[in-house]
Amino acid sequence: MGIDERIEEERRTKRSDLRELGVDVYPTSFHRTHTVSEAFETFQDKTAEELEATPVQVRTAGRIVAANKFGKAGFLRLSDGAGRLQVYIRKDEVEDPGFAIYKKLDIGDFVGVEGPLFRTKTDELTVNVKKLTFLAKALKPLPEKWHGLSDIELRYRQRYLDLIANEDSRAVFISRSRLIREIRIFFDEHGYIEVETPMLQPMAGGAVARPFKTFHNALGIDLYMRIAPELYLKRLTVGGLEKVYEINRNFRNEGISTRHNPEFTMLEFYEAYSDCEGMVALTEELLSRLQDRMNAGKPVKYGDLEIDFTPPLRRMTMLGGVREALAEKDILLDEEALRKRERLLELGRELHIDLDDKAPWGKLLAALFEDLVEPSLEQPTFVLDYPLDVSPFSKKKPDDPDLVERFELFAAGMEIANGFSELNDPDDQRARFEAQLEERARGDAEAHEMDEDYVRALMHGLPPTGGEGLGIDRLAMLFTDSHSIRDVILFPHLRPEGGSADED
Repeated sequence: MGIDERIEEERRTKRSDLRELGVDVYPTSFHRTHTVSEAFETFQDKTAEELEATPVQVRTAGRIVAANKFGKAGFLRLSDGAGRLQVYIRKDEVEDPGFAIYKKLDIGDFVGVEGPLFRTKTDELTVNVKKLTFLAKALKPLPEKWHGLSDIELRYRQRYLDLIANEDSRAVFISRSRLIREIRIFFDEHGYIEVETPMLQPMAGGAVARPFKTFHNALGIDLYMRIAPELYLKRLTVGGLEKVYEINRNFRNEGISTRHNPEFTMLEFYEAYSDCEGMVALTEELLSRLQDRMNAGKPVKYGDLEIDFTPPLRRMTMLGGVREALAEKDILLDEEALRKRERLLELGRELHIDLDDKAPWGKLLAALFEDLVEPSLEQPTFVLDYPLDVSPFSKKKPDDPDLVERFELFAAGMEIANGFSELNDPDDQRARFEAQLEERARGDAEAHEMDEDYVRALMHGLPPTGGEGLGIDRLAMLFTDSHSIRDVILFPHLRPEGGSADED
C-alpha cells in the first residue's frame, strides 16, 4: 500500500470514529455570524484589553490549513480561501464532544467554531472555541507543498488544489470577475442591452474557423458548437435592437497554445449607425475605463512591459506595417509592389516564411503581417485596412475595393480585438459567401459556408452598423500579468492524464 492509500485509510478510520461518537460528519449547513475573513478584518484592530473588556462572540467556519496540537489544548488555523483566522481549543473549555472531535481532525477538514475573540501572548487574534462542529472530512491530504503548489499541470488539472494553495491564482480569477463586471457596467451605461444567442447552431458562422460538430437526435440534424455569435447578433440589429452585446463562450476545434484554448470567452457588441471608426473610439474608451477601474489609471504591468491604454492608441495599416518590417530588414518596397501576389510569394521564399502558394493576395499579406509584425506590437496598436480576402463580413473601402474597413487591436504581441464596418449589402454578402465556398473547394476547411438565412435577414435591411469582438481571456491575461491563457481559465482543456501538457 502506498503512502497516499495509507493516509486515506487512516482518514476513513477517523471518520468512522467520529460517527461512533454520534457526530454527523456531513451536516447540511452551518450558520455563521462572520466569515473567517470578515471576523479577522472586522476585529483585527481590537486590542487584548478591548476584547477582554467588551467580549466579541463569533461563529465562523473554514478549512483547517494548519494545526499545532499540545495534548489537552492546541491551535488550528482556518481559511475561507480569502483570509485566515487562528482558533484555540482547550479540553476543559470546549463543549462535549468538541475535544473528541478535535483529536480526529486533519489538515484539510472543515469545521465550525463558536466562541469569544482574544489575543495570544504573541498578539495574534484568536477564537477561544467553546463549541466545535465538524462539517466535512478531507479523505485526501493537501499536496505536501500545498502552500506553494508549483506543478503547472497539477494546478490546471486540479484547479481546486491550486485555489487552496496559491493566493495569486485566487486573485487572478477574482480580478477576471471584476473585469467582466466592469465591462457589463460600461456597456449598460452606454445604452446597450445584453443578449444571448445560440451555442448550438445549424451552421458554424460568423468567423473563419474549424468547428466542433455534434448530432441532435430529436431533430435528426447536425449541429455545430458556436465559433462566433456575430451573425445572430446582427440579425438582432436587423430586428431593431440597435445596441447589443454578448459575453459568450465560443468553441473552435483548433490548436492549443499559451494563447489559444478550444473553449474561450469573447465580448461581442454591435451598434447601429456606427462604423469601424466608431468601434475604435468606443474600444479606446472601454480600455481606458478598465485601466482606471482595475489599475488605478496606471499602465498595466505585463512581464517587463508596461501596457498603457490611455487614448489615443497607436494606429497603423496592415500594408504600412509590413513595409516598415521589411525596411528593417533592408528590403525597401513601395505599396504597389506589396499589392502583387507573386512578389509576396517571393518574399516568403526570401524570408523562409511558409506561405500557401495557392492563396489569394490578401491571405498572403495577412500571413506576412502575422509573421513579421504581430510579435513586435507590444503597446496597444490598432491595425487598419485589412484585405478583402480575409474579411468576409466587412465593408469595402470606398476608394480601395481590395481592402475593407476593419481593424484588429494588438497588445503585448497578441490580438485582443477585431472590429468592422459591417457589410450590409445582401448581394455583396452573397458574393463573399460564394468566394468562401470556392476557398472550401480549394481545401480550406475553415472557409465560411453559405448562410442563406443571414442573407435573407440582410435583405430586410441592416442599417449602417459597427461591430467588434474582444477576447476576454486575453484581456484578463494582460490585466493580471498572466502569460498563459490557462492561467486565466478556471478549467482549461488538457490532454488525458499521463499525456504531454506541452503548449506551442
